[in-house]
Parts: sequence; C-alpha cells; structure tokens
Amino acid sequence: VGRALFPDADDSLAFGVLIISISLTGWVQYARTVRGTTLVERNKEYVQAARVTGVAPLRIMLRHVLPNVLGPVMVLATIQVATAIITEATLSFLGVGVPPTSPSLGTLIRIGNDFLFSGEWWITIFPGVTLVLIALSVNLLGDWLRDALNPRLR
Repeated sequence: VGRALFPDADDSLAFGVLIISISLTGWVQYARTVRGTTLVERNKEYVQAARVTGVAPLRIMLRHVLPNVLGPVMVLATIQVATAIITEATLSFLGVGVPPTSPSLGTLIRIGNDFLFSGEWWITIFPGVTLVLIALSVNLLGDWLRDALNPRLR
C-alpha cells in the first residue's frame, strides 16, 4: 500500500503505511465487542446486586465486568493478528505490501509462483503451508486464552 501511494519513499515509510492501514481497519470490531459485552455484563444480576450493596463503580468494573469482557477481546485480538498476517502476505503477494527486498511469506509465494509448474513446487507450497500454520496456531492460542481467561470455568 505504501509503495503504491508513495513509489519514491524509503522502506520505513512503506512499513509504517502498511501497519497504519492494517490497524485502522480493525479498531471498530474492538469497540463493538467491548461495548456490547460491557452492556450485557452491566445488566446482569450479580452486577446489579453489587451496585445495590454499595460497591464502588470502579471495583464493580474491575472485579465483575472486566474479567468477562477480557475473554472475547483476547479472542478477537488473536483473530485480528492472524488476519493481519494474512493481509500482509496478500499485499506482498500482489506487490503492494512490504518492499521486495524485505522477507515476507507473500513475496516468497509470489516468487515461487513462477516455478510452480516447472517441477519446483516446494518453493510455493512451503511458504503457503507456513502461512496457514501460523494463522492456525495464532487462532488456537486465542482459543486457549479464551478458555484460560473465562471466569465461568474457574
């Protein structure tokens, strides 16, 4: 993206534009998830009971609401990390991601694509499998974090 917008810029600007463009597209999901989960938790009976008994609002937020909001946000964060990795690889495959001199799975897949039908298929397949395994492992980490941080399972 940075290369397409600023072709004469140096590599650090290309990285910055790539990071900013990927970051700007994901914040809405975090805001929606936090707001929705907070509204649900805020109206549950145990939070209402804590409020009626005189517990401070900050303590209610930290003790009751935040642990229940943290799980979905962590799962969303790991999904976003996997999505960002795939997005960067896709943009690099198309030639508009990181500079061609920087290592990227998308660049490796693009270069290996020229050798796919010449008997050297592994040049494309191994970076592709690596990309899938990285995305899968990050998502499995998110599932593990969700189970570890779920206050209902403790």
